[in-house]
Amino acid sequence: MLATILPASQQTPRQRSSEYSRHWPILLTNHSFRTASPSQLAEALLVARRHTLTLFDAFSAAGLDTPDQVPIVPLLDPPLWSLGHIAWFAEWYVLREAQSSNPVSALRSSLLTKGDDWFDPNTVPHRARWTLGLPSGGALKTYCHEVLDRTLDKLSRAASHDAALKPYRLALAHEDMVGESLVQALQVLGVVAPPQIGISLQSTWAQGEIRFPGGTIALGSAPGHGFVFDNEKWAHECYVPAFQMDSTLISNAQFAEFVADGGYQNRQFWSVSGQAWLMQQERSVPRYWRRDGLQWRCLRFGEVRMAIANEAVRHLSLFEAQAYCAWAKRRLPSEAEWEFAALSGHAAMRWGDLWEWTATPFEPYPGLAADKDQGNLKSTFATHQVLRGASFATPLRMRSAKFRHVYLPQRDDIFAGFRTCAL
Repeated sequence: MLATILPASQQTPRQRSSEYSRHWPILLTNHSFRTASPSQLAEALLVARRHTLTLFDAFSAAGLDTPDQVPIVPLLDPPLWSLGHIAWFAEWYVLREAQSSNPVSALRSSLLTKGDDWFDPNTVPHRARWTLGLPSGGALKTYCHEVLDRTLDKLSRAASHDAALKPYRLALAHEDMVGESLVQALQVLGVVAPPQIGISLQSTWAQGEIRFPGGTIALGSAPGHGFVFDNEKWAHECYVPAFQMDSTLISNAQFAEFVADGGYQNRQFWSVSGQAWLMQQERSVPRYWRRDGLQWRCLRFGEVRMAIANEAVRHLSLFEAQAYCAWAKRRLPSEAEWEFAALSGHAAMRWGDLWEWTATPFEPYPGLAADKDQGNLKSTFATHQVLRGASFATPLRMRSAKFRHVYLPQRDDIFAGFRTCAL
């Protein structure tokens, strides 16, 4: 019988940070970081750091606060390294005034004698991050507080134009993105999530299909409107033909039908790359699904829970999303279609529960000029796929219908799902 899904100075750095908290009151607003004022940025930097430390404390409680206790997992960093890297990155671009990620571009030395040797991702290979002899968690927390204190002090004297605020916005975006990666690491390592992280999604709203008339949109971001990621440069006209798109993300119940119908066994639904991935993974259900008699359960941050029927299915690779679409005689939306729908104002079009796979391989927009302070963009062209939207672990200040997230197609550790379009 088939399994079913149930419905359902003299001060310590910490003291100095408190002083800045009083100077910059925490209002818990969610202004977009892209256009945030100095006071809004200061508030967000403080909130982001509290979140980072809360996440690190969760790893510490699980005995994973030192690299030697953390399994070596591809694309996952030891939490202790991530903690130091977050502060190092802010120090690099804000305090040391580096103009690029080139290891010699910083104007000043790090507060840590070996800061660059430990935390520069351009010179520290992934596997080496487990054997660097890093300082203790307490020492790196002190480093984090010191960098934040100096950053907030410098920010209090910064001009209010985009060029002056760019390093602060970049540091904030980086901490938020690494923070989401840390939440993903909690899931991968089976660590209980802190209570304030809402790990359950809202149940999907009424299922249906939205007809969009199509038209011309400005795909990408325009200059002069705050911070822009380099892969969003620049806005250009793009004609989108009329299309029909799901109003909801595909749910657990819908994906369970695919599983029950032998979707993982029937190779006709899988691309050549998808078949190769499937054989390598020996996968017959989504990564964190478990069968319990007649029911499906799923692993959520180290706990086994009932799979909720109308909750969006998550932790799927691009290959799984494509296979479902082939089975359902549907397709994934292009990123232009997704952006058209997200900006349409249609009442039924809600996004932000999970990152959404699109049908678009990652390529540069016309006339792209990559920023020197945003890494090696070219290394991801053609090999990565575009996802759009946001997830429950993405701070509101980071959410934008213009944001292009990119991942390798095989990634199923991220908080990703999908919706479909008509053929």
